[in-house]
Amino acid sequence: MAAACAPNISPDSYAVGSVGQVNRTVRGVIISARPVAIGGTQSGLGAGAGAVAGGAAGSMIGGNVQTNIIGAVGGAVVGGIAGAMIEESATRQTGIEYVVQTENGALLTVVQGSTPALSVKDRVLVIYGSRSRVVPDPT
Repeated sequence: MAAACAPNISPDSYAVGSVGQVNRTVRGVIISARPVAIGGTQSGLGAGAGAVAGGAAGSMIGGNVQTNIIGAVGGAVVGGIAGAMIEESATRQTGIEYVVQTENGALLTVVQGSTPALSVKDRVLVIYGSRSRVVPDPT
């Protein structure tokens, strides 16, 4: 479930708020491409769900109210930590770090999703915006 919450890092997708915006674009050539790990999200949803589940399970421990409360609190803490770790792990992704040399000699670095993959010496367009991206140059 948490994997479905992973942010879309593909250069082929745009947020609805980006539609109609004008972005600056420069031509260049990829001089370096390497895989990188992109850390997962920590939205708090995993921790919250884990705390609720852990608290419910922990409250079943023991035979009196005091033991049930202690079990619920302990279960909530452990469940929250486990839920946060699961969310971060499930939303971790692999991307590509591209270093592009522009036509005027400047170097730009952009990290994005690994598909579509581009290679060293490919001619590309670097699109500046709230989320920059590197795409093949069709010319």
